[in-house]
Amino acid sequence: MSTLAHTMMTAARSADSGLANPGELDRYPYAETPAADRVGAPAWDGTDPELGRVSRRAASSRGRGLHGQLVQQLGQMIVSGDLGADRPLVPEEIGQRFEVSRTVVRESLRVLEAKGLVSARPNVGTRVRPVSDWNLLDPDIIEWRAFGPQRDDQRRELSELRWTIEPLAARLAAGHGREDVQQRLSDMVEIMGHALGQGDALTFARADSEFHSLLIQVAGNRMLEHLSGIVSAALQVSGGPVTGCERPNEHSLTHHARIVDALAGGDGAAAEAAMRQLLTVHPEVERVVPAPREH
Repeated sequence: MSTLAHTMMTAARSADSGLANPGELDRYPYAETPAADRVGAPAWDGTDPELGRVSRRAASSRGRGLHGQLVQQLGQMIVSGDLGADRPLVPEEIGQRFEVSRTVVRESLRVLEAKGLVSARPNVGTRVRPVSDWNLLDPDIIEWRAFGPQRDDQRRELSELRWTIEPLAARLAAGHGREDVQQRLSDMVEIMGHALGQGDALTFARADSEFHSLLIQVAGNRMLEHLSGIVSAALQVSGGPVTGCERPNEHSLTHHARIVDALAGGDGAAAEAAMRQLLTVHPEVERVVPAPREH
């Protein structure tokens, strides 16, 4: 299992640091808003106290340190609506509220700007952008939406998107019979089976994520490959409409194994059908995506 364990490590999504070059920090355009003009400024004192004191919290599990923690906190607040477009984001106030340096604030806001959540302009300052400008395919924004007020919409949209992406990827992957990938997919099914027997939901989920990412990557479509992060993010979101691969059970394991068998046999139609069955929600949950129409 040591080789399989090593393979499992590749499932971890690499985090984008968003860090600027040291010489660029002071060039980021933040307008110094006079205190008298700060109408509608964020009511930091009204937020969850756990969101504050970032510097005293343990390092993020994402491995992004202090800067990453602030990105997480501010991103969640923006997506939840606690920070709206009518509220200017003043670096000094953010730094005081979260007890971090101005440099950390600048780095964090720059990352949020790259995600489309905020915009910074000279003599205007930093403000939250409308939802239509957000990069809704960004894994972080997917996660923040999935655990905020938009959770139901986000989970429904993810389910619909997966129904569009993954059956096609499974069909295409059947035409790319790479033995090394076939073996890795088989390894993931083996790990999932062992984890199911041990009641290890975490290991099952990691192997599941690796399985689906590999499948998309071997489809031979680079545009689809760029969407693999979306699928990984979707698999990390629990609750809401439940698909077959979100619950560790024999049903899920069987369909994963059927996909592998179909790929090994070069049967694209069977691979697509098995993926659709895997993504079908459980009977006790209302179906979120209709079956394909017959032409």
